Amino acid sequence: MPTIRIHAGFQCGNTLPLIDKKMTIGRAPDCDLRVDIEGPASRYHAEIYPSSGRWCIKDLGSLNGTKVNKEKIKDAVLHSGDRILVGDSIFEYLDDKAAAPKTPTGNTAPEQEAIRDLIDRMSVKTKQIEAEIGKAIIGQQEIVRQLLTALISNGHVLMIGLPGLAKTLMIRTVAEVLDLGFRRIQFTPDLMPSDITGTDILESDETTGRKEYRFIKGPVFTNILLADEINRTPPKTQAALLEAMQEHRVTAAGETYTLNPPFFVLATQNPLEQEGTYPLPEAQLDRFMFSVYIDYPSEADEETIAKVTTRERKLDLQKVLNGEQILELQNAVRNLPISDHVVKYATRLVRATRPGDERAPDFIKKWVHVGAGPRASQYLVLAAKARAVIDGRLLVNADDVRAAARPVLRHRMFTNFTADSEGVNTDKIVQMLIDAVPEPGAKDY
Repeated sequence: MPTIRIHAGFQCGNTLPLIDKKMTIGRAPDCDLRVDIEGPASRYHAEIYPSSGRWCIKDLGSLNGTKVNKEKIKDAVLHSGDRILVGDSIFEYLDDKAAAPKTPTGNTAPEQEAIRDLIDRMSVKTKQIEAEIGKAIIGQQEIVRQLLTALISNGHVLMIGLPGLAKTLMIRTVAEVLDLGFRRIQFTPDLMPSDITGTDILESDETTGRKEYRFIKGPVFTNILLADEINRTPPKTQAALLEAMQEHRVTAAGETYTLNPPFFVLATQNPLEQEGTYPLPEAQLDRFMFSVYIDYPSEADEETIAKVTTRERKLDLQKVLNGEQILELQNAVRNLPISDHVVKYATRLVRATRPGDERAPDFIKKWVHVGAGPRASQYLVLAAKARAVIDGRLLVNADDVRAAARPVLRHRMFTNFTADSEGVNTDKIVQMLIDAVPEPGAKDY
């Protein structure tokens, strides 16, 4: 018997049989299949009905549309295994008379089903996160996308931009939309490593007179750590973050303390003022998955900013994802299959940044002193997978690699005097690399 299995949304986990009459989906009380009354679906959103021995689905003029296998439809025939998206609810049409959908090589059916469910849900959650952040941040959609990409890849982000471009506000807004712990450290020249990791204090028991040291955890013990103006503190203090960023743990007074996952460092840096700043060591730069440059907003966005932010307004931001869901997404990103073609292209792109590599273009040998290391290849592949998950796709392609190339590579290449004297920066070099390095062809296999 044909059935509808509910994978996400109201009544998640239930299975409903289809009998020989239509089934209406929506928020209205008289719908046969009700969805969340506070969700984005319409009151009467869609209808599943029998026709000539087949089951079909028809959109009822809904505001957000009805999707079958991620494609918007008006009226379509259903096949066993089809995924139906109504608002933020996900249904699967199953017919035991039809053949089961094929499972991609490399994953068992349950594993593939779990990944597919997560990806379907994430495509909905991403839109919700972007909508919530859009309440506070006007424009900068691509920057928000890059932050989300790093978060579900379990990576850290360095945000660089001039004063007044809402770097700190953007990070605080992301933290509010995610149901996670959040701490902020304002980096200053007199900041000490113990101000980040924590310190031991001597306690005395008044009854016994016994004295002992007790470790007081610092602000690094959180889920999202905002390192504001990270380049204003000396390298010794900056280095206090290295172990936390790489190993997700802190060592103090001979004891090791594990940070509760998920853990992200989102750091800001002002490129304008150099007096009283300390450039980040290359070892710490490499720990950041992305280096994100925030530019001035467009003229239309700036007009909106000037209009909206100069009047009193109350932001009511809703929590969209919690820590457990983010860990699930990180696991989905890791387990998402990726073709050898995409991996080979990402690796080739990174190796082309090294002047000593035989495939390095002439402009790399002319302008670059040191290229990117293997961690860049790892982050390119992870970022490509994460972008596919955010878009609700099971297929990772070379376009995902190209989209992530600039934030992954720009801080891992170091230009020489020739490039500096000619005004060439790493952003320009990365774009030239994307244009110069071809995707692998048949001869590469």
